Amino acid sequence: MTVSLPYALAVWRRNASMYARTWKLNLLPNFFEPVFYLMAIGVGVGAYIDQMGGMSYVEFLAPGLICVAAMNGASFEVTYNIYVRMEFENVYDAMLTTPCQPTDVLAGEILWAVTRATIYGGTFYLVVALYGLAPLPGSLLALFVVPLTGLLFAMIGVASTLRVPTMDFFSFYFTLFLTPLFLFSDVFFPIEERLGGAWLIVAEALPLLHPVRLARACFAGDLGWVSLWDLVYVCGLSFGLFVWVRGAIGRRLTS
Repeated sequence: MTVSLPYALAVWRRNASMYARTWKLNLLPNFFEPVFYLMAIGVGVGAYIDQMGGMSYVEFLAPGLICVAAMNGASFEVTYNIYVRMEFENVYDAMLTTPCQPTDVLAGEILWAVTRATIYGGTFYLVVALYGLAPLPGSLLALFVVPLTGLLFAMIGVASTLRVPTMDFFSFYFTLFLTPLFLFSDVFFPIEERLGGAWLIVAEALPLLHPVRLARACFAGDLGWVSLWDLVYVCGLSFGLFVWVRGAIGRRLTS
């Protein structure tokens, strides 16, 4: 099944027009969560920590929280919002009465989720820059990591949404999946200094670790082979999930 870009963009425009009506209510809660973490933990707890990973604690936190903001923006869009459109509002049923195909719906939703992630992550980058925590010009490369983070978690979220029987299961997704990622993916402490052996191997499988590490390397101007591996991981997992979801969404929307 191929994707029609005009139809995918039509799905994107539909979501963008709906978001434009309520963007303040949608943006503020998820945007301010990492801001509060930056202030409370970075500035507050950071006052009692001399260094973390060779830098001040608030400087260590900033790149990771940018990726967290992008993760949140994409995840809420492709879980609750897609489920409501699919099961309660019957939006996709209406779309499929047009020449739009399930793969076009998928591509449009993923494109919109990446857009939301970019809004959240990009805006948070500006906050970090205003704090003086974004060294230029190297940190600008982290802006390319933001949509990649959105793409990765959009694909993970869509794959999960297509499998849940009821919307109540999303509480497990956020509490038992996203929250552990948030806590143990190099955001708050360098895992290579606190974990060892098999735990580091397990950590390498965590999807949030790779964009966080990539963003931090951009901030530090220290891109190397590890950054290449992080990029390959993000792009490879996103593509693999897209291949699987492309078939699954066709079965779900036409059943």
